[in-house]
Amino acid sequence: MNEVRITAAAAERIERQLDQRGSGLGLRIAVRKTGCSGYGYVLNYADEIGADDVVFEGHGARVVVDSASLGLVQGLTLDFKREGLNEMFHFDNPNAKELCGCGESFTVA
Repeated sequence: MNEVRITAAAAERIERQLDQRGSGLGLRIAVRKTGCSGYGYVLNYADEIGADDVVFEGHGARVVVDSASLGLVQGLTLDFKREGLNEMFHFDNPNAKELCGCGESFTVA
């Protein structure tokens, strides 16, 4: 399962952010070693698609993942949630075996 799924709520948020910014091809997701659990997500705008990037589309939005991060996000579902006053992207990652208590990083097996 190599795909990254994008929910309708996440797609709407991505498109709204790109519209407000005035440019961009989609949302770039990368994974870096960080945090207390080992890995953390890094989000940025995708202004170009590189040769080692993989592009996923859903509900009219694009998510771009570099090949180095792909193995850690395969099967990921990207959602956008509102909880009270908080709004955030939510990552449902089947590769994450444990999440840090702060919610900023994850461990893989």
